[in-house]
Amino acid sequence: MERISFYEQIEKNKRDSIFLVILVFIFLLALFYVISLIFAPELSAIFIIFAFIIAISYIFISYNYGDEIVLAATDAKPANEREHAYLINTVEGLSIAAGIPKPKVYVIESDEMNAFATGKDPAHSSIAVTTALLKNLNRMELEGVIGHEISHIKNYDIRFATLVAVLVGLVAIVSHMLLRSYRFGFRRERGERGAGLILIIGLILAIFAPIATRLVQAAISRRREFLADADAAKLTRYPEGLASALEKIMKMNMGKSMNVSEAVSHLFFVDPNRSPLDALFATHPPIQERIRILRAM
Repeated sequence: MERISFYEQIEKNKRDSIFLVILVFIFLLALFYVISLIFAPELSAIFIIFAFIIAISYIFISYNYGDEIVLAATDAKPANEREHAYLINTVEGLSIAAGIPKPKVYVIESDEMNAFATGKDPAHSSIAVTTALLKNLNRMELEGVIGHEISHIKNYDIRFATLVAVLVGLVAIVSHMLLRSYRFGFRRERGERGAGLILIIGLILAIFAPIATRLVQAAISRRREFLADADAAKLTRYPEGLASALEKIMKMNMGKSMNVSEAVSHLFFVDPNRSPLDALFATHPPIQERIRILRAM
């Protein structure tokens, strides 16, 4: 089996992720442009500028308060310094090794083994782990998982993931608005050249853009997971710890949903939800593939 260096794996995932997030922007701009042509072609430039300002404002609000929303939605509680001393010390030690400030540490009461990182940058970040993860993983395995989440923070994946989630959400909102205009019988004047074609293009975009951007979101998240695995192995200098943790999670997790919104499920160490459409929309790569790559390093 061909061995892949830490740095090759990291650089490859970074290149792929940048390319995919550009595609999300393209879908969003295409929707805005078609809507402007349908509703007010003579004001299309002004419409697009106004829509862009609204989008930026929406992203800004989500960027600054997204971590608080995620922690509240998952019922994460601050780690107890006495009860969770080893967890806190592990987070602090790996943060020092990674050269970032120590994140806030939270614990989630759950029978499923999982973890996630959130925040807008390394100076404003948090890590949350489930009680089942603390109970069932040994020292090296826990360090592997925490190293994975620290890597998400160090690489600014937490910011990246939040912005992508917001953009995908905007595409869905705009598409829904366009579909509603068709539902209520909106039509351009029949004699206007190209009106029919624009309406058809708008309908196609409104239906397929949310599906396409969701696929892009899933692909972006999967690539960021591979990147964090590679960086965590570099940080701990022991890929087998993380591989063993993934193997144990694959065997021991019961597959029960943690009742986590799909909008934030991509933040978790492994997918917290199960769906018949996971083959298409899964936000995480197959655990077996993650293990295989780690053991090839």
